Amino acid sequence: MVRRLFEWVMSPMGWIAVVIVALSVFSLAAFGIYRSQQALKPQPIQFPHNLHVGLGVQCLYCHPGAARGPSSGLPTINKCWGCHQQIAKTQTSDKLKPLRDAMASGANFVWVPVAKVPDFVHFNHRPHIAAGLNCENCHGDMSQVEIAENPQVMNMGWCLSCHKERAGGDEEKFIKLTDCGTCHY
Repeated sequence: MVRRLFEWVMSPMGWIAVVIVALSVFSLAAFGIYRSQQALKPQPIQFPHNLHVGLGVQCLYCHPGAARGPSSGLPTINKCWGCHQQIAKTQTSDKLKPLRDAMASGANFVWVPVAKVPDFVHFNHRPHIAAGLNCENCHGDMSQVEIAENPQVMNMGWCLSCHKERAGGDEEKFIKLTDCGTCHY
């Protein structure tokens, strides 16, 4: 029985079956990675970016780490409360009940990062900001978005296309921006 199975696997139809199974397994793994990295998860408060941007709050006020290092950082409850305690509507708004409750209990929010990259990618905001990119270049126009979500799939192809475009005709810059070690170190 085992010998007949081995002979069938070694036949052309067997090889085709093995390739189809391998491609199926690879596709499922890729889809699982995509879903775990790009799928939206609920936030402790459905934060209305468009409202805050419309009021003139700058991205770096809530996400100060983006100017200094790899992570943009997520605001603490104290940062949110610092502004909202001065707004009368905070005391009556149902949307802000989780903020009031958290402040009363001394708990902090656990924000769910929206723009994530896999662990084998070492993304750093600082060089992107130093290169003159604005937040909306990658994250979209937050003045048009109530709840933050990725405007595109953040994957290697998307990043490389931007790196190639930024290099322009400069060969040295092109080599540096497309070198694997730039993002995978």
